[in-house]
Amino acid sequence: MKSKEPNANNQISSFEKAKRRLKWKKLMSKKWFFPAVYLFVAALILSVAWWYQDHQVEKASKTTRDLVEQNLPQEPIPTNPTDDDMVLPVAKNAHANKTMGFYKQEDPEASRESSLNQYANTFTPHSGVDFAKKDGGTFDVVAALEGKVVKVEENPVVGWQVVIQHESGIQTIYQSLDDVRVKNGQTVKKGQVIAKAGRNRFEKEAGVHLHFEIRDRNQKAINPDVYLSGEK
Repeated sequence: MKSKEPNANNQISSFEKAKRRLKWKKLMSKKWFFPAVYLFVAALILSVAWWYQDHQVEKASKTTRDLVEQNLPQEPIPTNPTDDDMVLPVAKNAHANKTMGFYKQEDPEASRESSLNQYANTFTPHSGVDFAKKDGGTFDVVAALEGKVVKVEENPVVGWQVVIQHESGIQTIYQSLDDVRVKNGQTVKKGQVIAKAGRNRFEKEAGVHLHFEIRDRNQKAINPDVYLSGEK
């Protein structure tokens, strides 16, 4: 039986591997080897850091530009001097006070929580202000500003509501009403009685109350306190 001879290719391969290992050992024994590796790695890290920094700065600049462009007013909303003369949407002798305010993201957590409305197991930011009497009774609701009635309807969730369009482009919205006394297309004076406070399903826990909103021409809710801050 013939003995097997070592494969020539395997011998060459092993030899080449041994040569490479020996070359690396000699190279690593040089005094300059590790400092050179250190400098190379340091240069590589610095290059990556500079690239990342430049990339982040460019990204941040783009984000800032986008935010600025988004926040720039696309169409200025004209103001009307009469907007500053807005009165509380409740009769002067109503003895009704504000019971729930407008939700503001910048407010402390406790204030934000008190401005959340719960309906159908869902919490939503309060988009206006509510008024009610301590004894829970009804009271007269008045137009906060002169304008034209553009909507009178009974909504299954927010109850009877009246929407008044004003010259400046804003709308005042009155919800949770009863005994509505105006009709669609009617012009109303500031302080004119338009309804009584009532109830609705959306704010059932509030009982008899008025929910009052102000919206701009894009239907974005505006904090009513901006206009009613001078009123008591």
